[in-house]
Amino acid sequence: MRYYLMTLVLMLQSVLIAQQRGTDNFPPPEIPVEIKASRTSGKIIIDGKLNETEWQNTEAVTDFFRVEPAQGGVIKNPTTVRVLYDNKYLYFGVFAKDSLGKKNIRMQDLRRDFNSGENDVFGIQIDAQNTKQYAASFQTTPYGNQLDLQSFNDNNTDRDWNALWSVRTQRTDEGYYAEFAIPFKSIRYDKPVEGVPIEWGITFYRLARKDFEKTVFPAIPQSFSQNRMVYAAKLTGLEVPPPSANIRIEPYALYQYDESKTGNTITNKLNEPKIGGDVKWAINPNAVLDLTINTDFAQADVDRAVNNLERFNIFFPERRQFFLENSGIWAGGGNSELRPFFSRTIGLENTFNAAPAPLDAGARYTDRNENRTIAALAVRQRDTDNSPASTFGVARYTQNYGKENNVGAMVTYRLDDSSEDLGVSSQNNTTISVDGFIRPKSEITLSYLLSTSLDSETGDTGYAGRIFAGSRTNKYYLGYVNTFVSDTYTPSMGFVFQKDVMYHSPGGYAILRPKGLPFVRRWDPGAFFNYYHDFEDFGNFQQASIYIFPIYTWFKDNSFVEASFTPTWQNINFNFAPLGLEIEEGEYHYTRFLVRYNTDQSKKLSGSIRYDFGNFYNGTRTTVLAGLRYAPSPHISLSADYEHNNINGVGILQGDLDTDLYTASLRLALNPRVQLSTFYQYNSFDEQGRWNIRFSWEYMPLSFIYLVFNDTQTDVFDPIQRNTQFISKITFLKQF
Repeated sequence: MRYYLMTLVLMLQSVLIAQQRGTDNFPPPEIPVEIKASRTSGKIIIDGKLNETEWQNTEAVTDFFRVEPAQGGVIKNPTTVRVLYDNKYLYFGVFAKDSLGKKNIRMQDLRRDFNSGENDVFGIQIDAQNTKQYAASFQTTPYGNQLDLQSFNDNNTDRDWNALWSVRTQRTDEGYYAEFAIPFKSIRYDKPVEGVPIEWGITFYRLARKDFEKTVFPAIPQSFSQNRMVYAAKLTGLEVPPPSANIRIEPYALYQYDESKTGNTITNKLNEPKIGGDVKWAINPNAVLDLTINTDFAQADVDRAVNNLERFNIFFPERRQFFLENSGIWAGGGNSELRPFFSRTIGLENTFNAAPAPLDAGARYTDRNENRTIAALAVRQRDTDNSPASTFGVARYTQNYGKENNVGAMVTYRLDDSSEDLGVSSQNNTTISVDGFIRPKSEITLSYLLSTSLDSETGDTGYAGRIFAGSRTNKYYLGYVNTFVSDTYTPSMGFVFQKDVMYHSPGGYAILRPKGLPFVRRWDPGAFFNYYHDFEDFGNFQQASIYIFPIYTWFKDNSFVEASFTPTWQNINFNFAPLGLEIEEGEYHYTRFLVRYNTDQSKKLSGSIRYDFGNFYNGTRTTVLAGLRYAPSPHISLSADYEHNNINGVGILQGDLDTDLYTASLRLALNPRVQLSTFYQYNSFDEQGRWNIRFSWEYMPLSFIYLVFNDTQTDVFDPIQRNTQFISKITFLKQF
C-alpha cells in the first residue's frame, strides 16, 4: 500500500510541477479575426477543381496556426481557404498543400463519418447563431468522403448527425483540393435584421496525418479543439436568403424476411413489406420539427458482443439516426454513468428480455437561438405479444448566460398502456432533472446534474446526480467526478451504471512534450483514484482502485504505448457471478497490470496489442486483445480482432474459464457513395456466431439503397438456435 501511495504522489507531483511552469494557453480575442465571403454571379460547379475565376478573385485565408505536434511555429503543410456564396449555397474552396502530394496521403477507408484522427482531414465549423456554445462541423478527406457532426460546448459531440451538403476533391502532386457546397437551408441561422450586418462564427482545421500536423484558423490553444467557438473568427459579407419553406422529406420502402429455427424446425417466420418515412420542417431559422412514421432502423449498425467481468451495467451507445440528431441537447448526454433520458429505452418491450418493439410514430421539436434552447420529443411504441403499447415523452429547456454557461431543466414521462390479454395495468414513470454547464475560464469546466424519479409501479421516489470539475491546459489535466444513484432511482427512459452507489474519481495527469526525445510527441503520466460506496449507507464500502499510468505516450507518428497498474479493493456483499463464476461474499485486494501498444493506425498495415494480467478476486485473470488491420488502398479494408480471457481459481468453486471472442470485418468501396461492409463475430462463451453484411449505395445526396443480411447462430458447429434476417430498403430524400 505504501508503494502505491508513493507512486501516486510522484505522479500527482509531476502534474503540479507542470502547472507551476505555466500553461501556454491564451484567452479568446476581444475582437475576433474577420474573414469575408464574396457573392458569386457565376455558376460554381462542385468538382474539386476550383477553376472558376470567382475563386481567384475572392479573399484567401492562409493564416493558420499550428497546434500539433507542437503549438506555434512554422507550418510544414500550409492551407488556403476561400469563401463564396450565392442565393442558395455557401461555398468553400480549399487547397491543402503538401510537397509530397498524392504519396503523402493517409486514408483508412471511404466510409461516411470516418475516423478523423487517422486520416488526412479538412474541416469547417460554423456557429451561425453566435451562441459560442454550438458548432456544426463539415469535414472531408482527400478522397471526398464526408463527416458531419454537432458539437456542444466543445464537450459533447454527435458524430451521427447528417446534414444535406456536398463536397468533391482532387488529388494532385502538390496537395489536394476540396470544394464544398453547403445549402443555406442546411444551416440554422437567425432571421436577418435590416441594417444589421450578418456575422457568423467560423473556424477551419486541417490534419496532415503523415506528419501529424494539425493546424487551425483562427488561433486556438492546443488544449482545446476546433469546436471551441469562443475563439471563432467572424465570417462577414454574407447576404443570406430570407426564410422560406424549408421542408425535407425522406420516405422509404422496405422488404423484410425473418426466420427463426430451433434445430431444423422453423419456429417463427416474418415475410412482409413496409413503408414509412421522416419529415423535417424548418418552421423558421431557429425552430425545426421532425416527424417519423412507421419508423425503421434496418440500416443501423449492430452492437458487438461483450464479455462483462465487472459489477457495472454496460453502456451501449445509440445507433439509430432519428434519435442521434441533436441528442447532445438532452441532460446527461456525453456521459455513460447517468442519463435521465437514454433513447435506447425506446423501441424495446417492457419485459425482462427487452426484445425489440416497433415504433408507430414520433416527433421531435427543437428551437434554438443564441440565448436559449427548447426541445421536445414524443414517440408512440406499438404493442407486441409480450408487452403493451407505450408512449414516451421528454421536454427540455436550456438558458445560456455569459460566454459559455448554461442552466437547464428536463422532464421525461413514460406511459405503458394496460392490457387485458397480458393481464397488466397501466404504469407510468417520470423523471425531473436540473443541470448546468459553467466555464468561468477557457481551461476550467464545471457541470452538474440533479435528477429525481417517480415510479407508479413501486410508488418510490429516487434521486441521482453527477458533478464534474476539471481544468485542462497545454501542460496538465486535473479533474474530479462525483456520481450518485439512490436504490430507488428508476428512470425507465434512462440509464444508470449501478443503483445505490456514490462514486468519486479525483485525478489528473501531466502533459509533457520532452524536447530531448525527438521521437516522442506527448507523454501523459498520471493517476486517477476511483472510490465507490453505498448511497444509502455512506459507510458501506463497495470498491476502490487507483489507476496509475507512468507510461502513457504518443510517438511522432501517433503510435501509442501504455504501461499501468491498478491496485483494487473489492467488497462483495451481493450475489455476483461474472461469466457464471460465483464470487464468495467477502473482501478482496488484488493488483492488475496493463501493457498495450498501437502502431501508426493511419498506415496500410497497422496493429494493436493489449496484455492485461494479475490477480482477480481469489484467483488470476489474463486478458489478451490483439488487432490487425490491412488497407492496401482506401477502397479495401480488412481487419481482425481477437480477445482471450484466461481465468483460473476464481470464485467459490475456484473455477477455471477460458473465453475467446473473434471478430473479422471487410469493407469494400467503389467510392464514398457505394460500399459493402461485412463483419463476423464468434463468442466461445455462449457459442454464438453472428454475421452482418450491409451494402449501401448513396444514389443521390442522403438517398440510399440498402441490402442487409443478419445471421445469428447458437452453437455454430451444431446449430441449436438460428435467426436469419434479410432486408432490402430504399430511401429518397428531397428538400424543398
